[in-house]
Amino acid sequence: MTTLDQRTLVPEILDGLAADDPRALRSRRDLARINALMFQAPIMVSLMRTFMAKAPGRILEIGAGDGSFMLKVARRMAKDWPAMELTMLDRVGLVTPELTADFAGLGWKLETFTVDVFDWAQKADGGAFDVITVNLFLHHFDDAGLRRLFSLLVRRAPLLLATEPRRKGLALAATRLLPAIGANDVTRHDAAQSVRAGFRGSELSDLWSAAGGRPLEERRAGPFSHVFAGAASMPAVNAP
Repeated sequence: MTTLDQRTLVPEILDGLAADDPRALRSRRDLARINALMFQAPIMVSLMRTFMAKAPGRILEIGAGDGSFMLKVARRMAKDWPAMELTMLDRVGLVTPELTADFAGLGWKLETFTVDVFDWAQKADGGAFDVITVNLFLHHFDDAGLRRLFSLLVRRAPLLLATEPRRKGLALAATRLLPAIGANDVTRHDAAQSVRAGFRGSELSDLWSAAGGRPLEERRAGPFSHVFAGAASMPAVNAP
C-alpha cells in the first residue's frame, strides 16, 4: 500500500489564517494561478455543458472563496446562459463589490452568504437550486463529513458538479514545482495536503450513493483534477 492509497486529511494553513493576513492574501493569489494551471474553469464548463441540457435559473457555489473561479466560468457561459441567479457560499466573506459588478456586466445576479455550509444547508429556506457547483472544496472533509454534507445538498438541487484534486503521484510531484511560480509557504504546504486528501476511483460516487443520490460520472480530468457529477435521487422503479 502506498501513502496515496487512502485519503489523508491534515489541516491546511490557509484555513487558520485571518482573511487579511498577508500570507493568506498571497496564497489566494497563488490559488488563482493554480486553478488556471489545472484548467479548473474549463473543466467545470465542460461538466455544465455535458449535464445540463438547458440553462439553469439558479446556481449555488459552495466554498466559493473570493469568487474569481466562478467569474471565469461565467465569462465562458454567459453567451449561452445570459441571465443567471448565482448564490455564492463561503465561511469567509471575500467577494468584493467590484466582482459583483463584473457578474452584473454578464447579466448574472449575485447573492453571497458568509456562513458555514452545514449551518446554511440545515437552515436555508430560499428554495431549491438547479445545480450546485464545487471547486477544490470537498477534499477538506473526511468521509463522514462528506456523507453528512451530501445528505444535506441532495435536497437542495437536482444536480451537483465538482472539480477536485486527484490523489495521484504525478499530482503530488507537481506540488514540488510550485516554488517555480513563486508560491509561498502556505500554498506549497496546502497544495500537497490537498492532493493527499483528494479523490480517485469511485470514492465520491460511493459517498453520494450513501446519501441517497445517484452518481452520474466520476473520472480523471487532465493530469491533476478529479471530477464528479451526481443527481439528486435514484431513478424511479417502474411498477410491474
